[in-house]
Amino acid sequence: MNRYWLPLVALVLLSGCSSGYKKHLDRAYDAYAQGECASVIAELSRTERLIRSRPYLQPEISLLRGQCLERQGFYLDAIQIYRFMLDSYPKSEYSYRAAARLETLRQLGHYDPARPVPPVAE
Repeated sequence: MNRYWLPLVALVLLSGCSSGYKKHLDRAYDAYAQGECASVIAELSRTERLIRSRPYLQPEISLLRGQCLERQGFYLDAIQIYRFMLDSYPKSEYSYRAAARLETLRQLGHYDPARPVPPVAE
C-alpha cells in the first residue's frame, strides 16, 4: 500500500514548488496596480530566486521592473532594462513591449537612441 502513496505524495510536493513564483509574481502585479514600486521590486526579486530553472519568465519580470522604474522616474535604469531585454530575448512578446516603451520614452524626450547610454551592450 505504501508503494502507491509515494508517487501521489511526490506529485503533491512538486506541484507546490512550482506555484511559489506565481504567488510572488501576482503580488508584484497587484503592488504595481496600487503604485507601490518598492513592493513590486521586492516581489520580483523573490520571484527571480524561484525561477532560475525557468528562464522563459525573465522577460516578463524584467518588463514589470522597467515599468516600475519608469514610474519612479528612473528612466536611465528602465532604458537599460529594456535594452537588455531586446538584446537577450529578441523574440519575446515582452521584448516587443519593451521596444514600445523605448519609443514612448524617446517621444517624451527621456531617451535618444542616437546618444549611447553607458554602458553600451556589445
